[in-house]
Parts: sequence; C-alpha cells; structure tokens
Amino acid sequence: MYRARWAILSVAAVNAMGVIVGALMVHSGSEFALSYGDKLVARAQKQDAAAISYRQGHRLTAAAKDFAMNLGVGAVPMTLTGLTVVSPYGFGAYRGWVGGIVSVDRNHRSRLRDWRRGAYYVVALVLQLIPYSLAGGVGIHLGLCFFRPFPYYTGDKIGGYPKEAIWDVIRVYKLIIPLFLIASLWEFLCPWN
Repeated sequence: MYRARWAILSVAAVNAMGVIVGALMVHSGSEFALSYGDKLVARAQKQDAAAISYRQGHRLTAAAKDFAMNLGVGAVPMTLTGLTVVSPYGFGAYRGWVGGIVSVDRNHRSRLRDWRRGAYYVVALVLQLIPYSLAGGVGIHLGLCFFRPFPYYTGDKIGGYPKEAIWDVIRVYKLIIPLFLIASLWEFLCPWN
C-alpha cells in the first residue's frame, strides 16, 4: 500500500470532492441533484438485491449481497480500469457525488440534522469510500507501472506489468475485502439505520 499511496490518496481526494459537491448541491436545493438522488434511490429500492433483502427483513443477507456487489461489481472493475490510469478518477468523482446527494433523505431533509442518523450516514460513507479509494488507487499504480516502471519494481514481468506490483495489488486486496465487509455490516446491521 505504501508504494501506491499517492495514487490511493489522489482517488480518495476525488471521492471526497465529489461528496462535498453532491452534498452542497442537495443542501442548496439543486433540483437536478435532488431529482437524480430520488430516481437513484427509487431504482435501487426496486432492483438492488441488497435493498430488496433488507426490505424483506433479511438484514444479514442484505449485508452479504451488498458486500459481494461492492467487491465484485465495484472494486475489482475499478482496479482493472485503473490500468487506464484515468478511469478511477471519473468513477470516484461520480461515486463521491452520489454519496453526497444521498446526504438528504427522501423528504429532502438533511441526514445530518440528527446526530445518530448523521453519524450513521458519515460512517457508512467513509467505510465505503476507503476501500473504493484503495481499489482505484492500486489499479492506477499498476497501470502507471506498465507505462513507466518504478525503480523499486525490478525483476520478472507478467504481461508487461512488474510481478511485484501485481503482488502489491493482491496485498492491498487483503485489506479491501474486510473493509468492504465491515462497511456492509455497518450499513445493514447498524441500529441507527
């Protein structure tokens, strides 16, 4: 993780900027952001497997489905698109923006007005964005290694990528996986939800 720190931190910064922009938009009454958030939440309620399980009262199943989706449909593709070097920044900006626009509830009232709901929202958001930042950043770092190998990666290559850099990705995923599990458990099992 240390070797990929600048890429990870840059993705985290883009995520954070997206959150701030999204939150400012909905808290200032942007019809576009409020409408987009409403449509996104409505679609998730109908189509998202985790949301459906949660509505049916199966909280642990909902957390497991959310974990699997975050890892398999979110993080792994973000790491792979990181090989292009630029894609995770776009995904991170969008993901952060969505995180910001859901800082209001379906009645367009701030989730931050109540300390429990606010704490639940902020912790859930941070727990999601940390592993996404790690996944995107390590993918970017690996992509950069292809174009300009770093001096600390010497030795064998696999498909043009330093073998040790690929091992770094695997090592970071040993952190990403439990972080996503914690995030999903918090999101669906927290009594403040």
